Amino acid sequence: MTVEYIRYRITAGQQPAFIEAIRRANELLAAAPDCLRYELAHCEEDAELFIWRIEWTSVEQHLQGFRKSAEFGAFFQLVKPFYASIQEMNHYMVEEQTLFN
Repeated sequence: MTVEYIRYRITAGQQPAFIEAIRRANELLAAAPDCLRYELAHCEEDAELFIWRIEWTSVEQHLQGFRKSAEFGAFFQLVKPFYASIQEMNHYMVEEQTLFN
């Protein structure tokens, strides 16, 4: 499994539009067969920071599957206005995972 982390710095005035764009983009992710899970987290110490965490079956399936799909165009149009606000966008391989009850 691969986890994509996208870290944004979004000013207070842009946050409602950003959150709505991510919500709508998540609807497209939910339909993607290789997207396993996603979440948007808002930093409690710095109100301008957000991390969008997206789990993929693999980096290859993300880049060669979803990014080349018909849905990607609509997805990209939703997030494109916030592209300049990205501070990090990387894929991480999960080495170990533990679930607690």
